[in-house]
Amino acid sequence: MTTSPAKFFREVKIEIGKITWPTRKETMITTAMVFVFVILAALFFLAADGIIAYAVRHIMGW
Repeated sequence: MTTSPAKFFREVKIEIGKITWPTRKETMITTAMVFVFVILAALFFLAADGIIAYAVRHIMGW
């Protein structure tokens, strides 16, 4: 079940034509959401690390 490279690339071109690409507005909104969640995750892990470090220092008596 082999196909020629030319047929393969024709089919790829057809499939690419079926893709629904996001609009510029959708891309900007999604990008902003990713940045917000990355910042929130960073703040969460910063706080968690600080709490754990405090607990370890307190337990170890440093």
